[in-house]
Amino acid sequence: MKRLLFCLLAACTLTSAAQDTEKSVTLDEVTVKGARTIQKVDGQWIYPTKQQIESSANGYSLLAKLTLPHIRVDEAMNSITALTNLGTVQVRINDVIASREDLQTLDMQGVDHIEFVDNPGVRYGEGIVYIIDIKVKKPVSGYVVGTQLTNTLTTVNGNESLYGKINRGRSEFALSYDLDYQNFKGAAYNEQAAYELESADIVTMCRKSLNKQTKNLSHNAQLTYSLSDSSYVFQAKLSGSRDIHPQRKDAEMALDGVPYNEHSSSRSSSPSLDIYYHQGFHGHQSLTANVVGTYIKTTGDTEDNEGAAYHYQTDGRTYSLWSEAVYENRLKPFTLSAGLQYGQRYSHNVYQGDVDATNDMHTSSLYLFSQLKGRLGQLSYMGGLGASRRYYRQASATQDLWFFRPKFTVSYPMTNRLKMKYDFEISQHTSRIALVSNVSIKQNAMETILGNPDIHPNRVVSHQLKFSYSTPRFTSELQGYYRLNPHCNMEKHIRQNGHFYQTQTNADNECDFFYVESYNQWDIIPEKLTATVYGGIYRFFNDGEDYTHTYTSFNGGCSLQAYLGCWTLGAYADNGWNFMEGEHRGHQAPAWYFTCNYRMSDAFSISLYAQHPFSQHPLTYKTEIVSRYVQKEISQHCRDYGNMLTLKLSYRLDRGRKYRDIQRTMNHKDNETGILSK
Repeated sequence: MKRLLFCLLAACTLTSAAQDTEKSVTLDEVTVKGARTIQKVDGQWIYPTKQQIESSANGYSLLAKLTLPHIRVDEAMNSITALTNLGTVQVRINDVIASREDLQTLDMQGVDHIEFVDNPGVRYGEGIVYIIDIKVKKPVSGYVVGTQLTNTLTTVNGNESLYGKINRGRSEFALSYDLDYQNFKGAAYNEQAAYELESADIVTMCRKSLNKQTKNLSHNAQLTYSLSDSSYVFQAKLSGSRDIHPQRKDAEMALDGVPYNEHSSSRSSSPSLDIYYHQGFHGHQSLTANVVGTYIKTTGDTEDNEGAAYHYQTDGRTYSLWSEAVYENRLKPFTLSAGLQYGQRYSHNVYQGDVDATNDMHTSSLYLFSQLKGRLGQLSYMGGLGASRRYYRQASATQDLWFFRPKFTVSYPMTNRLKMKYDFEISQHTSRIALVSNVSIKQNAMETILGNPDIHPNRVVSHQLKFSYSTPRFTSELQGYYRLNPHCNMEKHIRQNGHFYQTQTNADNECDFFYVESYNQWDIIPEKLTATVYGGIYRFFNDGEDYTHTYTSFNGGCSLQAYLGCWTLGAYADNGWNFMEGEHRGHQAPAWYFTCNYRMSDAFSISLYAQHPFSQHPLTYKTEIVSRYVQKEISQHCRDYGNMLTLKLSYRLDRGRKYRDIQRTMNHKDNETGILSK
């Protein structure tokens, strides 16, 4: 069924060679009159149709209908995933980071357009590969209240949310609350492992789950106040999340037929205060400041009785402060941006039981950047330089390093419809905080994960060449990408006295890859039927201290959206993301969804999501380890994800809503605890 859906959509799109004869004009970087997609030097602007906005209950629903390249949006689970291993995806509303609650309560009537940045400049910092910025008009009067009730009919899983916003003059008050819960059963875990001992003997093991369960129950709340006029915006947001019951994972396992138990539970709470200010002056200049403070309290209990009893508890506290200041001057030949980001984090994590350690980590970061963005005739360009200082201290281990991040992009229209773009960047990759701790955690009877405080960030060099072709009904992109990672942080298995330690090292490692990919979208019937298909070939090269691994994969997907009056029908499928990094060959699970939305009125709509239909035990993840000493193939299937049906009821009531300018919200809450775990 998945292959049939993919082939049908591909056939529909590839037959879209018919070109539109509408008159074209040049308006700034607008190349085609009537086109919903406008190519920019750092990405594209997308103008949703009236049908897309009216049939979308929230921000997740709208983004799912756009089918952005390399982005998977799961409306039922309220998640957005980047289908690459290049970095993270960041969602913003009016250029400021948005939380899940912001997307769930997004004022759909005020949405103007979406800026999809697939080539972020130095302005956004490091490690971010995609920016989705939803531009929303500023409400100046009236109120809106609403609720979204999401419940899976085939298993215990849901999200219930309530929200309200009221505007009076220059002020807005907003409040939202949501309750998350899930109880997934029927996960089938299978692991085939082979260990090579010092004697050259091979020990094989088979680990399987006999009964596995994951439970979670938590609530989240946000309170926001904003004050604005035509020249300034002030907002303050207080948010908090807390597990009502501990998140639990329980499994009855078997090692070569011998049963044993695994158990883990954790509980966390995290209040956060976010203060934002934007000031415009002289008509073309602006200054933006943002300060965020976050506290995270985490407790946990872990037990793994494979071979022998192994039990430990964790108690963690994390305090962080993040701040940013950005100056922008929109001059006629170009726009100048400059600013800084500064962050401080302190983590105090205590491990007790079979792991007896106290881990105190002090980290600070300073990032300075300057960027020019403009045009020279028909040539568009963006160039910038970022400089970052990273300080890290843990016991006697310290690091104090400076890095530089040059980035340059040029874009040139070869014809009215065809555009070429080239991008070059040098950046740095930093490992997760937990991986640089000095704590070791037993994984099973044969393996232990070992943090490495001496690991250093590594340099990343990337080249990208893209050709974009657009008509009012058809958009196509062909791009090639090449990334080099010299002396990168890569996994390594160390053998010692019949035990195997998994850690990370820099050494002489190099991890490179390239891909060639095409993305195509066709409005088969304007504003009624839209098809999208994308796919590419990826090649990976991994050179470690004592190994060389290569891998070739195909990654692709397709979608179909139909707008039939009050009905909206959709289908989506992708084959996941297949990649290789170091000694790991990863296979992100494929996904295929069907959606149906019925809008009964302007206030009420009902949606049904069918996820992984025609599959009783879909794959949730798969990975392979191809170390010299450890060979593994791990997979997990989950019954509850198969033939999954989810129902969402959305109700929205508003009165007296009027709009102007742009509304700003924010969310930069920290979520990194620094706790090392299985």
